[in-house]
Order: sequence, then structure tokens, then C-alpha cells
Amino acid sequence: MTEYLNVGKIVNTQGLKGEVRIISQTDFPELRYKKGTVLTLFQEKKQPIELTINSHRKHKNFDIVTFVGHQSINDVEKYRNGILKVAKDNLTELPEDEFYYHQIIGLTVIDEQGEELGKIKEILSPGANDVWVVQRPKKKDVLIPYIESVVQSIDLENGVVRVEIPEGLIDDEN
Repeated sequence: MTEYLNVGKIVNTQGLKGEVRIISQTDFPELRYKKGTVLTLFQEKKQPIELTINSHRKHKNFDIVTFVGHQSINDVEKYRNGILKVAKDNLTELPEDEFYYHQIIGLTVIDEQGEELGKIKEILSPGANDVWVVQRPKKKDVLIPYIESVVQSIDLENGVVRVEIPEGLIDDEN
């Protein structure tokens, strides 16, 4: 069975010419919404359907797209609240040292002493760099910045991330 990853949610229509507003959950909107790209729309109690991107533009915090064969608001209104996904097989190869979130979440984090810190449960994107939330057994989560000086290596094959924790990053007193 095909596995899918979320690209974004259609939150509304935009204008009368078949445009939809999407709140994106992708790091690569310019790639995902490129003209000709096929995305799969999932809606509650309906069969998933494939839609081909016709155009894309940014507007405020939204990605605005049109689909091939959908020229009017009447054609796209029914897609509201639908989730657009990309088949895992259609993921683009990323440059070296770049990773998809689904590849990082679940990895085991090991510090410079070889001690296991925990597993990455979530990735936050607050600004300049991503922050990995590491869930530790019986302790508070640790926030690790995804920067070169901290993240030493990522070994997807063995499911391990090696990190060097700067002093003061982990506060275990409380």
C-alpha cells in the first residue's frame, strides 16, 4: 500500500477562479506546488483523488494554488478542509545533509559520551533553525537546536543522531 506524507490543508477558496488557500506543512512549497505536480487529496468519508497543480503563488501565510480542470470556485469548494498529500515514492532526493522530517522523527539521540538521551518526537521550526524535541525516559523533554556545532552526525541506516550538548542546554535540576 502506498504511504503518504502531508503537504498541506485546504482551508478555503480564494476568489472565483478556482484558487484554493492552503496552510502548508511542507518545507518545499516551490517543489510541491510546481505546475504539473500530482498531489492526492484526502477527505473524510470520500475516496482520495489525484489533483494536478496548475499554478501556485504565495499570499500572506498561505500557498494559493489552482488545479488542472478546475477553473471556478464551484469546482474547488467541495475540497475545503481536505488534506493534500504526496506519495512517499514521489519524494524528491534531497541534497546531502538535508532530511525530511519523517526521517528524523523517531531517531535515537546519543551524546558525546555515547549515552542515549532519548528519541526525537517532534521538530519545531521557530525561525533561523529547526529545534528537535527529544523525549527522555522519566525526565523532561530536551530541545536540541539543529545546528552544526550541536548535531555531529545523522545515521539514518542505524537510526542514530550523535550530538554534542553545549553546557547549560540540559537543565536536570527541576
